[in-house]
Amino acid sequence: MTLATELDHNGTSPEKLLAPVLSAFWDQPESWTLDTYRRHEGYEGLRKALAMSPDDLIAYVKDSGLRGRGGAGFPTGMKWQFIPQGDGKPHYLVVNADESEPGTCKDIPLLFANPHSLIEGIVIACYAIRSSHAFIYLRGEVVPVLRRLHEAVREAYEAGYLGTDIMGSGLDLELTVHAGAGAYICGEETALLDSLEGRRGQPRLRPPFPAVAGLYACPTVVNNVESIASVPAILNKGKDWFKSMGSEKSPGFTLYSLSGHVAGPGQYEAPLGITLRQLLDMSGGMRPGHRLKFWTPGGSSTPMFTDEHLDVPLDYEGVGAAGSMLGTKALQCFDETTCVVRAVTRWTEFYAHESCGKCTPCREGTYWLVQLLRDIEAGKGRMSDLDKLNDIADNINGKSFCALGDGAASPIFSSLKYFREEYEQHITGKGCPFDPAKSTLWADDKNAHQGVNA
Repeated sequence: MTLATELDHNGTSPEKLLAPVLSAFWDQPESWTLDTYRRHEGYEGLRKALAMSPDDLIAYVKDSGLRGRGGAGFPTGMKWQFIPQGDGKPHYLVVNADESEPGTCKDIPLLFANPHSLIEGIVIACYAIRSSHAFIYLRGEVVPVLRRLHEAVREAYEAGYLGTDIMGSGLDLELTVHAGAGAYICGEETALLDSLEGRRGQPRLRPPFPAVAGLYACPTVVNNVESIASVPAILNKGKDWFKSMGSEKSPGFTLYSLSGHVAGPGQYEAPLGITLRQLLDMSGGMRPGHRLKFWTPGGSSTPMFTDEHLDVPLDYEGVGAAGSMLGTKALQCFDETTCVVRAVTRWTEFYAHESCGKCTPCREGTYWLVQLLRDIEAGKGRMSDLDKLNDIADNINGKSFCALGDGAASPIFSSLKYFREEYEQHITGKGCPFDPAKSTLWADDKNAHQGVNA
């Protein structure tokens, strides 16, 4: 694979579209060790960062154009800049590794194969925001990753990259790895902070924002794993190198998670702005004998696309202009054997189950969406239910404490927009017209296709 400096939409060979940076040596023996990381210029970015002043470092990351890779795409350097200086309070960095968005699987493989890229990024970020204590909030179910991360942290302490007087710079930094209890809501930054403090994970009202009163009521930066892990390469190779990839407003490289009815699922690291058509071309396309029906650009909480959107540039502006969100770049692809109603019902059941119950629109709305969808899927729905679905989703969207409600509403809105006729077929035909045996998704969920709460 070669490093791409520019996307060519007119016939460039697929491998030249890839940009292996974070994933450059995932396939090497013991890629997760400090020795392997050092052989690939590991901790060189930290050395260059410590030669700068914290303010200059923040400005440098801001000028690079790095945007948060956790979903919202907020500029990383700008988020660091929000931390008040000279306030006499401790500052904290919290890395959100509670990856639980359906379809998203980029941070966990990154931590498993290359944890030192995150640790180096954490040290750089803490130096920039003048923090002496950082936390990694990891999804507790991924025990092998937790063990590997603990070992990488131990190596970093032993080598002097963590602890006191890091690399002779005078910087002291303690890094704590915290295992969460497995709640989707804790992926929301303020719910994560509550959980980290030992309370039930529920989103906080804002203001105050975490940059002012976050962890332990002190100024806090909450960043995604991939966002922080991308910083060392920017410092080592330069902001101009980083900006040479991607688009003007969405520069750099990122990890795309390709899954579903595709021939070659997996992680594809490429410059922002690549299209799903290009990713499918290089991964072998859809499974043999089938065609793309619908897909999500950023996980199930983002409005779905159809085969008409194959050439939408997968950057923040391109996906937004087409009516969805790039989110976590979780590209779930479904072929013509998949029932849209069934897929949306399963997603909505997930959001109803994971709702923390703090706010009424999400708590009540997701429950009633599930009841209506189950009836429609089982052939017991009425035409008026379609407008009712839209109505309830509208009462949730934008009216909840956090983005979980918006995420639950997105599949409803987009599926009714593109596949309303399929919903109507379930109602007029008194059941689902699709044969579940022909789809490889949810193959073990035999009863759910008949509307049973399995």
